[in-house]
Amino acid sequence: MVDQTNTGATDSGATEAGPSVGIQIRNLYKIFGPTPEKYLEDVKGGMTKDELRDSHNHVLGLKDINLDIKPGGIQVVMGLSGSGKSTLIRHINRLIDPTAGQMLVGDEDVVQMTEDQLRTFRRAKTAMVFQKFALMPHYTVLENTEFGLEIKGVTRKKRRGEAQRWIERVGLAGYEDSYPNQLSGGMQQRVGLARALANDAPILLMDEAFSALDPLIRTEMQSVLLDLQQDLGKTIVFITHDLDEALRLGDQVAILRDGELVQQGTAQQIVLKPADDYISSFVRDVNRGRVIRCKTLMVAGAAIEGPDVDASLVIEEAARLMSAEGVETANVTNSKGKRLGTISMSDIIGAMVPPQEDAISVI
Repeated sequence: MVDQTNTGATDSGATEAGPSVGIQIRNLYKIFGPTPEKYLEDVKGGMTKDELRDSHNHVLGLKDINLDIKPGGIQVVMGLSGSGKSTLIRHINRLIDPTAGQMLVGDEDVVQMTEDQLRTFRRAKTAMVFQKFALMPHYTVLENTEFGLEIKGVTRKKRRGEAQRWIERVGLAGYEDSYPNQLSGGMQQRVGLARALANDAPILLMDEAFSALDPLIRTEMQSVLLDLQQDLGKTIVFITHDLDEALRLGDQVAILRDGELVQQGTAQQIVLKPADDYISSFVRDVNRGRVIRCKTLMVAGAAIEGPDVDASLVIEEAARLMSAEGVETANVTNSKGKRLGTISMSDIIGAMVPPQEDAISVI
């Protein structure tokens, strides 16, 4: 049974990249093998992944995936190796054809598109960032960045100006004439990100995009992505096997296991209300102070004399601010400065290291 809670949505609307586009995945199945349709009903009837493999030499990639990806937000899909997360993202632009199901992008079903429609869709609606960078070694940074626009037939002057703009946005100004082998791994991935953004597609697909990077560079790239997303408001589908990365980046997080969707929700919901023991084992060692937000621990009531903290602030940052002010309690405010209630240092400490049996109600 999938635990799926859709809260914490990001507002959609016109952005620097134009209107955002949502994605609806409906009853998606993928069976790998020579005759997948032959075993579809058996899988729907309860045949396990092991039974399908051992008895019929077919592999179950995805089983009855239903997922709503909101426009203008970051949807993280995570799971262990073999969980189906990379298979899922490749269905969005139909690099993989499903055995059954729908992939609705806006009001279009990608599964039903003709080859010409699919080609147009891939060029206009989606861009992809890969784990292995996928840069052309004989192209400079500028040439790699403008490559997608060149394929689209954009004039040289226009595509060079657009590529230059994104090179500057990702922090690579001055490296336009460098070649990939002259760049660090983090810099190469910035080129890959600039190339994807230069295409101006409303959907950005990122398949383990930062997994090959060293930890410090990886954290830096996460910050770059979050900063850019503040302005762009793209619909981003981000694949990772790293829980900390998932919780930091995702407006929504979906966790897969053996091709099935186990739970979807905000970072707080995943950490504080795990759907089963499998999810609990994932989140057991998570630093809750970097996930739980002030709104969750807030106590409604009259304002007090003291500092204000934003309701969306994680409690670790709130504790740091309150310690600097030397106070035990602070006011919690919304984005417009309206005071909503209060939060105490003792509640923050209790939430960071809660007793095993305690549970926190997620707002």
